Amino acid sequence: MKKIVLSAALCASMMFAANSDYKYEITPMIGGTYSEGNLNFDDQNYANAGLGLGFNLDDSMFDQVELGLLRSFEDVDYDNGSDTGVTRFFTNLVKDYGLNDSTSLYALVGAGVEWFDDEQFNNENGLFANYGVGIKYKISEAMALKADIRHLVSFDGGDNNLLYTVGLAIPFGKKAAPAPEPKPEPKPMDSDNDGVIDANDQCPNSAPGAVVDAKGCEIDTDGDGVVDSKDKCPDTPKGNIVDENGCSLKVDLNINFETDSAVINNSYDSKIKKFADFMKAFPSVKGKIEAHTDSVGSEKYNQQLSEKRAASAVKAIEAYGVEADRLNAIGYGETKPKASNDTAEGRAENRRVEGSIQQ
Repeated sequence: MKKIVLSAALCASMMFAANSDYKYEITPMIGGTYSEGNLNFDDQNYANAGLGLGFNLDDSMFDQVELGLLRSFEDVDYDNGSDTGVTRFFTNLVKDYGLNDSTSLYALVGAGVEWFDDEQFNNENGLFANYGVGIKYKISEAMALKADIRHLVSFDGGDNNLLYTVGLAIPFGKKAAPAPEPKPEPKPMDSDNDGVIDANDQCPNSAPGAVVDAKGCEIDTDGDGVVDSKDKCPDTPKGNIVDENGCSLKVDLNINFETDSAVINNSYDSKIKKFADFMKAFPSVKGKIEAHTDSVGSEKYNQQLSEKRAASAVKAIEAYGVEADRLNAIGYGETKPKASNDTAEGRAENRRVEGSIQQ
């Protein structure tokens, strides 16, 4: 139970003692001084009036620095019939201890200096220390009633005075409201989680886990038009035509001819059709038709014969619906033998047309 009470008191203290919304506090006050008998005043109890100025502190163990002035309300009589006035300046550190939302206790400690208009009976100008306690009641946000009692001890002679005051504290100099914390910038969206934010992502539907470039598009390492995540043949030679799996599609046409002939045997029809179908399936490619002869006969005659063989192959491919301007026919004569012309078998291999695909 004791812990609960202490915790509640601490929380109340923190609530009330939290630094004011104002920088300063001015407190007109009245009160009295009760002096030791050895000070030779005809009346040991005399009235005071004064003014206190408080500076509210931030980030400190104390809540306020108080500067104050108290002056005897009227002349104070000595025992010998003469009189004097007493003026005191003081500086104190003040700590609040909240009791509830409107009431707090406070403690103060500090030092000051006092002046006597007429120094007699060892009443001399000098320094003093003081400490005290008080109570503060908040009447409204703009006004609070304060009452305290303070013990003053002079440095010279150790004379004692008891001060009691009542004041009306008025805050002023309202502190600027703290700047609102900036709202955090919204985190850029990356809808497909590829590491490239949506604003920069030119390929917003990348496959999960795919490696992408700075534009958010999947990498195609071998440049065959099939991204790596779908490429089952990742090292396709550059320029090859590939299928949907990134694997090369190859179609070659090899036609052999009889001696001194440019007539294509019917047995090659299926090969020619396959070559033509491939070209029709990929309208952007072109066909290269290269025709050759063996070395029998003159070079001039063999050159003309190779050109006739090339033209025969082009005509056969066109018959399956391929445009002539997509076929590049070249006759090489006997200049590029595939095998030795010294044997019948070698010469048969050299009498040929080779068809290939170009991008």
